[in-house]
Amino acid sequence: MIALRYAFLHDARRCTGCRTCAAACRNQHRLEPGLTLREVYAYREEPTDPRRHFLSVACHHCAEPECVRVCPTGAQFKRADGLVIQNHDQCLGCRLCMIACPYGSPRYSARERKVVKCDLCVDRLEAGREPACVEACHTRALRLIDLDTYTGDWVAPNVPGFPARAFTDPSIRFVVPKNAPTAR
Repeated sequence: MIALRYAFLHDARRCTGCRTCAAACRNQHRLEPGLTLREVYAYREEPTDPRRHFLSVACHHCAEPECVRVCPTGAQFKRADGLVIQNHDQCLGCRLCMIACPYGSPRYSARERKVVKCDLCVDRLEAGREPACVEACHTRALRLIDLDTYTGDWVAPNVPGFPARAFTDPSIRFVVPKNAPTAR
């Protein structure tokens, strides 16, 4: 069996900012009111550009995850397929992972008094299904890819306002309007 390195692919040309992905995530994980693991942001490619695009982000399951590095109990760990998972029973709720993550992905649950984060719907993946956010995206702006075999050379590693990738190597790629392939 060939190992995968799961990654989100977000196509800003297709995203309408409807936030259905965030709602599907909230429902899938039965999150308390006000808590979300996926955010949808508006952004502009250039500050003077009047066109607004949207970006849907959650945990990026980084190749070098800071949350794993700083977790004092080992509650945050990385699997061989690249998923950064949390053993919820081991979490102390210290929030060090929240401080260390440059993307703001881990969130604190006041109800549970622990940190929660996107697990890429690992139960669904193991059952042969897509993550809830990906399945819910009616425009297919959000997809799941194998980062090691994906050949979309027009994919950008970053978008305006997204933190630098240098030390964490997040497993997300973007298709942005200015980097889109030209029609033939």
